[in-house]
Amino acid sequence: MDRAALADFLRRRREALRPEDVGLPAGARRRATGLRREEVASLAVMSADYYTRLEQQRGPQPSVQMLASLARALRLTSDERDYLFQVAGHNAPAVTKDATHVAPALLRVLDRLDDTPALILSELGETLVQNRMAEALFGDKSGCTGHARSEIYRWFTDPSERLRYPENDRDRQSRALVANLRAAYGSRGPQSRAGELVRALRKVSDEFAELWDRHEVAKRFEDHKILIHPELGEIELDCQVLFTEDQSQALLVLTAPPRTEGYEKLRLLAVLGQQRFTDRPDSPSAQPLGR
Repeated sequence: MDRAALADFLRRRREALRPEDVGLPAGARRRATGLRREEVASLAVMSADYYTRLEQQRGPQPSVQMLASLARALRLTSDERDYLFQVAGHNAPAVTKDATHVAPALLRVLDRLDDTPALILSELGETLVQNRMAEALFGDKSGCTGHARSEIYRWFTDPSERLRYPENDRDRQSRALVANLRAAYGSRGPQSRAGELVRALRKVSDEFAELWDRHEVAKRFEDHKILIHPELGEIELDCQVLFTEDQSQALLVLTAPPRTEGYEKLRLLAVLGQQRFTDRPDSPSAQPLGR
């Protein structure tokens, strides 16, 4: 681990970013244009003290997970991320298209979306990053591990995952998820993470196995969705999707036309965040939603 190189790299990358580059307000009392240390720490989900010690060459060797969070917070390119890993004493992540390093171009778009749900997904349906509105609408899946990080796996193994879709739309969603996975499997091959996911699902879900054998292939995202929120009920939304050039990641943006019921429910969601209406005696209880 090269502490001096790591500290200097982190400091220079932090100072090169402006608050608006990462979706933060500029504020009126800044003495410099770069990000503050505590802002980088917050974006990377770590303590400000821990990050400060890294910049001061006093911190312990960061873990691979911590470095991945820093790379995302500092909006590093793949080359910059690899350098960060190397000076921190770790091997650079394997050069595969299965990597979950979030595309900086998609992050820049996401940073500017604050008033409507938006999230970035991997081709395996893993939520890589989401804004506060998406977290309020879909729930926080950051605690999911292993195959359960994929919404495809959860859809076929956890019945509660289906509650967010109307019953008459669940068959279509099942087919769409399998078709998406078939597209990833076709491009990455049987020894990829997509192949691992397929093998795991075939063992636990007869429904998945039957759909997989149909060989339907498509990157499908409905342009119009009805989602069921546990407190707000049905919300009709339009879905726009922006893919990276290699199709390995997708930015989903959910909106509703002005003066519609869906639009008003999104406005209410923005105020409530992830709060539940627990003060109401008739408020139903439910688990957070996934996509």
